[in-house]
Amino acid sequence: MENKFRQHILIPCYDTDVAQLLKPASFMDLAQEAANLHANILGFGYENLMATRTAWVLSRMHIRFVRHPRWREEADLATWHKGPERLFYLRDFLMTDTQGNTLVEATTSWLVLNIDTRRIVRDAGICEDGICRENAIAEPCGKVQMPEDAAREQVCVHNVAYSDVDVNGHTNNAMYLVWSMDAAGYDITSTRPLKEVKINFNHETMPGEEVVIYKSVQETGTGLVCHIEGVAAGRSAFCAEMLF
Repeated sequence: MENKFRQHILIPCYDTDVAQLLKPASFMDLAQEAANLHANILGFGYENLMATRTAWVLSRMHIRFVRHPRWREEADLATWHKGPERLFYLRDFLMTDTQGNTLVEATTSWLVLNIDTRRIVRDAGICEDGICRENAIAEPCGKVQMPEDAAREQVCVHNVAYSDVDVNGHTNNAMYLVWSMDAAGYDITSTRPLKEVKINFNHETMPGEEVVIYKSVQETGTGLVCHIEGVAAGRSAFCAEMLF
């Protein structure tokens, strides 16, 4: 038994950008829903954890866009549970075209959080029967932070609103990537497809909170690197490293 969950997807217009390519945050939306559906099958989905006043919290994510699928293109998305890794539980994703060629590959690191105390639950009783040891990306996403020597500029102040908030009552993880793409600037994001992104979700943000968005842009030998950080109440809410 391969212990993978699979979905066949037709890329809709509302998930694509001006170049008719799948938006990075839309891939995150698809991945999160696939993860939820698979966790339900394995017995540790949303309702299962809520029974013990716990919930899954995405902590880190690393995505590589080998080729962005296009509007109306058919694609297959697979996800699997890789088991525990220190405090985290790892889950990978692989999106392929109809010929089996890789489109997007990703690895994610999750925590189980007590929703009343907001503390990490170390022994969450997650069953290991459904583990698959294959790797979409072998190394878990590491720590992401603004380069110490980089000049950063304030882009905007975002007030967390209705469109940002998910079923858990805080900002949905995909919205941090939406904010990051917006902060990078339309001149970049509309002309240079995102190749890779690493993002750390450091502290949750809630409706009504102000998040100050900063960016740092550097041209490197491999492409344009944008670091985006959101700061709320004096602490880092998230930090993203994007390669264009």
